[in-house]
Amino acid sequence: MTDYETIVYVERESVARLMVTALRAHGFSPREILDGGLPGIGTGLTGKGLAIAVPASEARDAQPLAEALLKDMVGK
Repeated sequence: MTDYETIVYVERESVARLMVTALRAHGFSPREILDGGLPGIGTGLTGKGLAIAVPASEARDAQPLAEALLKDMVGK
């Protein structure tokens, strides 16, 4: 069983799905964003946002890329 590590949180589901696709395009194996939850709640119930997680062995390399992508995607 693979251990996953959260590398970044995003506020919107659409951004999370783009992040997963972009990470896959760069050779990483992010966990799929599951459908579900409550309509209109884009940040999940934790208040942090939707977690983007990759296998722990990939986290060190994937996190800087995810942070740079997030900055480009949402202007943060």
